[in-house]
Amino acid sequence: MQSAADIDPAWLSGAACVGVTAGASAPEVLVTEVVERLRALAGGDARVEPMRAIDEGVVFQLPSELREEPERHAR
Repeated sequence: MQSAADIDPAWLSGAACVGVTAGASAPEVLVTEVVERLRALAGGDARVEPMRAIDEGVVFQLPSELREEPERHAR
């Protein structure tokens, strides 16, 4: 989503709980705006419970073409 205005109130029809997640590249201001929009759509009757991130131990390697060869640095 590009902005909190992208949230369609119909998506929330009958919802008792809504989860919000964001990737590392998501601007914090966008996340804050989304939470505030959800609160407004709930008529102010909303509770926010931050959750701890879970380290899944996933590591993404650069493609071999982008990695420098160790022997270049040994010189």
